[in-house]
Amino acid sequence: MSPNISSAEQSALNTTLGVNSTIHTSFTPNADFTPPEDFAILPTLQEVLINPKGPTEIPLKTQHDYTNDNYKYKDFLPYVTLTSEPALAPYEHIDVATHADPEKKAFFAAVPNRKDMTPNIGTEVRGIQLSQLTEKQKDEMALYVAERGIVVFRDQDLVDQGIESLKEFGSYFGRLHTHQWGPHPKGHPDLDISFRDSAKGTYLDDRAEGALNTIAWHTDMSYEVNPPCTTFLCSLTTPECGGDTLYVNCMTAYDRLSPPMQQFLEGLSAVHSGTAQSLLLTKSLLARRPTIDTVHPVVRKHPVTGRKALWVNKGHTARIAGVKKPESDLLLNFLYDHIHRGIDFQTRVKWEKGTVTVYDNRMVQHSVTLDYALDDGAIRHLVRVTPQGERPAL
Repeated sequence: MSPNISSAEQSALNTTLGVNSTIHTSFTPNADFTPPEDFAILPTLQEVLINPKGPTEIPLKTQHDYTNDNYKYKDFLPYVTLTSEPALAPYEHIDVATHADPEKKAFFAAVPNRKDMTPNIGTEVRGIQLSQLTEKQKDEMALYVAERGIVVFRDQDLVDQGIESLKEFGSYFGRLHTHQWGPHPKGHPDLDISFRDSAKGTYLDDRAEGALNTIAWHTDMSYEVNPPCTTFLCSLTTPECGGDTLYVNCMTAYDRLSPPMQQFLEGLSAVHSGTAQSLLLTKSLLARRPTIDTVHPVVRKHPVTGRKALWVNKGHTARIAGVKKPESDLLLNFLYDHIHRGIDFQTRVKWEKGTVTVYDNRMVQHSVTLDYALDDGAIRHLVRVTPQGERPAL
């Protein structure tokens, strides 16, 4: 919700747009959009009729026609939208962990089984349903995720509650982000879909082209004014083996630096840009709105725990502000090398049916691994629920 719009006004607007009034979303439709006369559908997209006025949702090409199969997650198949929308409005975010009991008694009382994945990052939880959490437990879970960096919940029914329920759940933690490029379920641009059943034409494969490996550490949409906070990545269909997601703890990465280096970095800011991502995505997807550049501190502090974390990532950080290019390159390469080599503060999530990873996008980075064969009909299909957080600050 924009700081200039009251809760009542937002609710009325949501009703007008046909949006569940309990869903807090950044989506702003453009019913007056007129497509450019020279628009041509990209080879990665299916041929559809283009609306003469208003947005057009276009499905991505897939290896198989899952709409005619008995595919359980048809509602989550990937679409992109031909439209032109304004920049996301800044908003004031209050983290729900602010209200949490520091001892997290209500959440822990409901968790019969939890085990740390590594000492520094990650905990795996079984025996509790995210969909059944009380508000108090949600608040405490958000605090726990901030502390551990990532918590992996197994055997979840969260996605099976339906798209509206999933969005309502996610928007409890913040305004749902609408990606300017990302594929989404039809009619729901404020959810992100990751779908790969072919090694040709996907953004992930384009990004890895020419590289020696497929690892690309990044923080989701760090170029936004309000980057994401507590984020939910839910498995729909995943390979039997491979396609894992890696996570690295940028709080520990900060803590490992010497006090003089910490002090030096705390005086710096960096420019985060979506331009590099956009240049790749123009090959396969469509933009909802122009990309932006935003200046953020190189070190940020979590608004509730007070932990500091390095806030630069190779995916979206363009340069250190206010210094010369060789100096910027030297500093960023040093920090990237430090983060990427930190095997003792990294962890790895192997996907299973019903897995939901909950990670604090402010405190960790992650990377997919494209190490699985696709010739046996393997699919990697996930949905991300991406609440936006506060503007980064130290």
